[in-house]
Amino acid sequence: MEFLGKPRSQRAAFLPLCLLFLKILHPGHSHLYSSRYAGDKVIRLIPNTEEEAYALKKIYQQLKVDLWQPSSISQVSEGTVTDVHIPHNGSRALLAFLQETNIHYKILMEDLQKVLEKGSSLPTQRSRRSVSGYNYEVYHSLEEIQNWMHHLNKTHSGLIHMFSIGKSYEGRSLFVLKLGRRSRAYKRAVWIDCGIHAREWIGPAFCQWFVKEALLTYRSDPTMRKMLNHLYFYIMPVFNVDGYHFSWTNDRFWRKTRSRNSRFRCRGVDANRNWRVKWCDEGASMHPCDDTYCGPFPESEPEVKAVANFLRKHKKHIRAYLSFHAYAQMLLYPYSYKYATIPNFSCVESAAHKAVKALQSVYGIQYRYGPASSTLYVSSGSSMDWAYKNGIPYTFAFELRDTGHFGFLLPEMLIKPTCTETMLAVKNITMHLLRKCP
Repeated sequence: MEFLGKPRSQRAAFLPLCLLFLKILHPGHSHLYSSRYAGDKVIRLIPNTEEEAYALKKIYQQLKVDLWQPSSISQVSEGTVTDVHIPHNGSRALLAFLQETNIHYKILMEDLQKVLEKGSSLPTQRSRRSVSGYNYEVYHSLEEIQNWMHHLNKTHSGLIHMFSIGKSYEGRSLFVLKLGRRSRAYKRAVWIDCGIHAREWIGPAFCQWFVKEALLTYRSDPTMRKMLNHLYFYIMPVFNVDGYHFSWTNDRFWRKTRSRNSRFRCRGVDANRNWRVKWCDEGASMHPCDDTYCGPFPESEPEVKAVANFLRKHKKHIRAYLSFHAYAQMLLYPYSYKYATIPNFSCVESAAHKAVKALQSVYGIQYRYGPASSTLYVSSGSSMDWAYKNGIPYTFAFELRDTGHFGFLLPEMLIKPTCTETMLAVKNITMHLLRKCP
């Protein structure tokens, strides 16, 4: 396969040219997002009492903070780890409040702009695709990812077919890769999507890694050969194309889609709260300015509607749904919207247990696993719950590395280990499905 990365020494020689190229293609990056995060902090807090949790909720609302974990102010509660991104003009007020109330905190990032400038996940520190190869150990823009998909469609037509399932709010194509050997008319399938939330860049990087590994090891790895011979994989590397593009050009920490609301200046909907399953209930917001805004109605977002329509159309043969997010190091399964046990719990729980064990065997990284509601937090209108409710029996959501040290700014040097261990987990789930689950 052609797409192999350049050695670091070779890439360094091209850096000045790359920087010039980036200024032309991504004006927002020429000044590192116009230094908009200078003086911003990321702070971790764990309220010890409900009174502390209530006080934090109030100050968060006043200062209009950006919650990294959990995703909504309503989910801040006693004992819950809270990672919060505070604009520089609010950090002094919050720190004074914390000291006055004796709420324990830890500063994870003293100056967010400086963390970005160190190149933890910025394109100015990466080589672009060259004629001779493609580097899977760097983050790629939407344009690069879609060019990569077009290229694979031409060069690996025996195993890959690329198609569009619709258009985004801003008119971008929603591309999917169908991966697998065309061996017989009917085959069960697995759906994989990445990048529902724009700022979670490690997701699209994993989707690309999965495709690369499948193509590279199809002939040499009996497990991969069995997977591609017996199943189709529908892979959507970037679900939220508009938001992902915006996270590269304007706001590195943008989460939502980019749809406009006629009555509010705030843009976007949380694409993982917009599904028709307990829509806009607990863990979702009805306010358009919130990061967990559920939208004006279910499937209001063209991206969500396009994927929902595709899954409805193919639900008879799609047996598994996998969605990749960040960050928390968790493997989650239904339900998200309520505390209840799914009917096929034993099979799903067994698959999750073995997948997490396989993942840990590579670098010792520990993942928690379990129902999303009790393992992470309650959230309504999620894609995973919707897929399960609509007849796809094996649905999982991965929260990839890390647990907060880097958060959404996972460095490029951690792409390879993160993807390598996650591959084992996904192969494990897939083989479990083929062997044991009807």
